[in-house]
Amino acid sequence: MWSEHCSYKNSKNVLKQFPTTGQRVLQGPGENAGVVDIGDGQAVVFKIESHNHPSAIEPYQGAATGVGGIIRDIFTMGARPIASLNSLRFGSLKNKKTRYLFEGVVAGIAGYGNCMGIPTVAGEVYFHPSYEENCLVNAMCVGIMKHEDLAKGLAKGPGNPVFLVGARTGRDGIHGATFASEELSEASEERVPAIQTGDPFMEKLLMEACLEVLKTGYIVGMQDLGAAGITSSSCEMASRAGTGIEMDVAKVPCREEGMTPYEILLSESQERMLFVVEKGREEEIQAIFQKWDLEATQIGQVTVDGLMTIKEGAEIVAQVPAQALTELCPRYDREAQEPEYLAPAQEYDLGTLPEMEDYGKVLLTLLGTPTIASKEWVFSQFDYLGGTNTVVPPGSDAAVLRIKGYNKGIALTVDGNSRYVYLDPYRGGQIAVAEAARNLVCVGAVPLALTDGLNFGNPEKPEVFWQFKETVAGMSKACEVLETPVVGGNVSFYNETKGEAIYPTPIVGMVGLIEDLSQVTTPGFKEEEDIIILLGQNKDELGASTYLSIIHGLEAGKTPEIDLELEKKVQQATLELIKLKLAVSAHDCSEGGLAVALAECCLAGKIGAEVALTENLRPSGMLFGESPSRIIISIRKGKIDTVLQSLKKLQVPYKVIGSVGGEVLSIAGSGWKVKVELAEMEEKYRRAIPCFMQG
Repeated sequence: MWSEHCSYKNSKNVLKQFPTTGQRVLQGPGENAGVVDIGDGQAVVFKIESHNHPSAIEPYQGAATGVGGIIRDIFTMGARPIASLNSLRFGSLKNKKTRYLFEGVVAGIAGYGNCMGIPTVAGEVYFHPSYEENCLVNAMCVGIMKHEDLAKGLAKGPGNPVFLVGARTGRDGIHGATFASEELSEASEERVPAIQTGDPFMEKLLMEACLEVLKTGYIVGMQDLGAAGITSSSCEMASRAGTGIEMDVAKVPCREEGMTPYEILLSESQERMLFVVEKGREEEIQAIFQKWDLEATQIGQVTVDGLMTIKEGAEIVAQVPAQALTELCPRYDREAQEPEYLAPAQEYDLGTLPEMEDYGKVLLTLLGTPTIASKEWVFSQFDYLGGTNTVVPPGSDAAVLRIKGYNKGIALTVDGNSRYVYLDPYRGGQIAVAEAARNLVCVGAVPLALTDGLNFGNPEKPEVFWQFKETVAGMSKACEVLETPVVGGNVSFYNETKGEAIYPTPIVGMVGLIEDLSQVTTPGFKEEEDIIILLGQNKDELGASTYLSIIHGLEAGKTPEIDLELEKKVQQATLELIKLKLAVSAHDCSEGGLAVALAECCLAGKIGAEVALTENLRPSGMLFGESPSRIIISIRKGKIDTVLQSLKKLQVPYKVIGSVGGEVLSIAGSGWKVKVELAEMEEKYRRAIPCFMQG
C-alpha cells in the first residue's frame, strides 16, 4: 500500500495544483472515477489508468486486464460503461519486438472490450525510440448514469457484512502493485506470474449483476479489486468511511490449493468486487448474484475500531489501522532539477536548416509515418459500434456518442505529445490540455472536464521530478483558463529500463457535451467550391515538430508557444460557427502542421483543395510548423460574408486560404508550390502501418 502505484507518495503533493471543482463536477479525485453533470439528471463517469509494465512483459494480458480494470472503475460508481478509449506508445515498428508488443496490446484491448460489448471509439498511437523497452498502455472508460445512482467505495455501518463477489482468487497478480513501482530490467521477464489474466465473460456477468444489485438500495459501498487486491479495496473503503473491517481469509473462495493469507491478501486476480451490504439484506443480495451465476461470499464485517483485522479462522494474522495504509503513508517532495540536455536542445539554431527541394515528397513522407498515418489497422480490430450509440467513429478529431432517448451526445478524446513535453514540460503540459479541448470543439462539443494519465521515469531522479512538476503546473494553468477541471487520473512512474527513461508523457482524456446532435461536425472537406478558412495564426515554429524529427533526425528547438486566451477565443469562435451551422467541417492543426492537417481534411472528405498562403514565412515553417491554437474550417461559398462578419465580431485572427475541389491538394506560397494527388496521399496514409506489420 505504500508502493508508488498505490500511495502516490511522490506525486500527491504536486497533484494538489490541479483545479478539481466546477459547476458540473459531481465527484472529483478520490473515488474510483470522476463524475460530471450533463443535464437532465444524467452524469458522465470517466477515468484513465495505465497498465504499462504488465503490457511490456505480456502484451495481450497486460492490455486486456488494463481494459478490464478501468471498466470496473466505472460500473463501481453505479454507471453503465458505454465506451472505451486508449493511448498507446511504442518504439519503432522497424523493430520486431515492437511489432510483437503492438500486435499483442491491440489484440488484448480488442479481445476484452469486444467481448464486453463496450465499443472502443477513440484513441491515439505514437511510435518513438524512447518507448523501445518500455511501452505505454493507458486505458480509459466512460459511462453514463443518473445522478441518484451514484455509488461510492465506503465501508459504512459497523456490523454490516462485507462480501467478495466474482472470480475465485488465485496466485496471479501477486506483487503487481510493487512491480508497477520499479524500473523494468532483464529480471522483469521472470515476473510474468505477477501479471493478471482476464476473463471478459466473467466481467460481463459481474457488471450486469453489480448494476442490478445497486438498484436494490441495499448496497452501502462497493469497490473493485485492482492493485494490491483485497488489501487495497478493503482498507480504502474503511479509510474513506473512518471505520475498520474484520475479514477471515479462510472464507475467501480460492482456485488454487494451499494459498497463504499473504497470497490471498495480495492476489490481483481479476473480475472481483468487494461489497458492504446492509445487515439483514444478505439473502436478497446473494440471490441476485446467484441469478448471474456468480459467487458472493461473506468474508467479514465493518467494525467501529478503525482497524484492518485479518483472520485465518480464529487466528489473527494481521492487524493494522486502515488509515495507516492509506492516509498515513509517507509523502515526498523530491529534489527537482532542470535536465542538462534541455538548454542546448532549446537553443539549437533551426535557422541553419536547409529548405527542401520537394515539399510534396516531404508531405507524403510524413503521411506515411506511423505516428501520423491512419490508425485503421488498430481500430478495425475493435467493435466501435457496439451499443449502437456511436455517431462519429474512430478516425476523427474526437468520437461522438449519442445519449439514447435525447437529442444530445458526448464527445470523447485522448491526447498527448511527449516531444513537446521533453523540450518544454510547462508548455507541453499546456498544449496537451489545449489540444484535447480543441479536438472536442472540432466535433461541436463544449469541453467539460478531464482525466489524466501521467507517465514518467523514476521520480527519485531530480531531472525526472522536475519534468513532472513543470508538466503538472502547465496542465493546471491550461485547465484553469479553459475551464476543464481534473476529476481523476493516474500517475505512472518508473517507466524506464536500464536507467533510460521514456519521454515524459502526460495523457489527457477529455469529455465534452453536444447539446444538439444535428451540430456534429467532422474533419472531412464536403463539397466543391466550399471555402477554407484558417482560424488562429501561422508562425514559423519548427521546434519539437514531427517534420524536424522525421526529415532532419532532430528533436530540438523550442516547443511552440501557446497563448491560452487566444486558444480559448479560437475554440469559442469555432463552436459559435458550428452552432450557427455555418462551419461544415472543422479540424485542428497538430502533428505535421498545416500541410498534414489539410491533407487529412482532403483524405477524410475524399476531395482535393487549392490553398494559397500569403504570410512571409519560410516554406518548412509554414507547412510543417506545429503552432497550436489553429483550426481549419470549411464553409459554403454563399455564407462567406456572414462568416467573416461573425469572425470579426468575435475578434479572432483568421485567413481565407482556399477552396475545396478536384483530386489534388495544392498549397502555394511565395515562390513555392506543393502539389500532391489525393490517390498518392491515400496510399501513403492508409498503407503505412499495415506495411510495417507485414514485415
